[in-house]
Amino acid sequence: MKVRILGCSGGIGASDGRPLRTSSMLIDADILIDAGTGVAALSLAELAAIDHVFITHTHLDHIACLPLISDSVGDMRSQPLVVHAVAESLDILRQHLFNDLIWPNFTELPCAARAFVRLQEIRLGETVDLDGRHITPLPASHTVPAVGYHLDSGGASLVYSGDTHICDDFWRELNKIDNLRYLIMETAFSDSEQQLATVSRHLCPTLLKAELAKWSARAELFITHLKPGSQALIMQEIAARLGEYRPTMLVDDHVFEL
Repeated sequence: MKVRILGCSGGIGASDGRPLRTSSMLIDADILIDAGTGVAALSLAELAAIDHVFITHTHLDHIACLPLISDSVGDMRSQPLVVHAVAESLDILRQHLFNDLIWPNFTELPCAARAFVRLQEIRLGETVDLDGRHITPLPASHTVPAVGYHLDSGGASLVYSGDTHICDDFWRELNKIDNLRYLIMETAFSDSEQQLATVSRHLCPTLLKAELAKWSARAELFITHLKPGSQALIMQEIAARLGEYRPTMLVDDHVFEL
């Protein structure tokens, strides 16, 4: 299983001459985890090859390209794009995105029998098996219904927190994984904005340190979803507070092999 990071920023803009792209990762060639602006880096042929999208939650930085995929390549595919999410997130997508007001309802277009998009409910703790690639939603705590994901090839695992705040249930499930190789944790804000992190249900370095104390194992730790303009400060604070974990800032186009 190959996992390629398409986008991992907490916002857009440019940094060091490179555009910042929001959350999305490509598994092999046919599965997306989230569909933020990072998806725009893919070619039409690559977009057409995607069969499944797993959504952590419905905030725009994680779904911005979801409606555009169906419009761009829906007619190039013989099967609908399957969007996996918990029931509450699917309801939000139906009411506020695929509603013929914000975007055409591609769950019924061009006709119900040949719709470009199919919404598929998933449940916490229940694994979806796609040709031996196991994807399991994990608990998260955010301002809207949200999950993280456990990706398991059989030989090794990667866990992605999605957007989350303090969540004991997440760590309880994480500590059950015996082949964890990579852990990707969000840290959206610096410690000077801890109050904002709490209100918006994100993490800052001090909160992340407290969360990691609940982790009974070790794996390579990567930090994602840093707010534009604060990346250097956040990573400096993380290095000072969490140096024993040897954290690395996640970057676009990084590839994990599982």
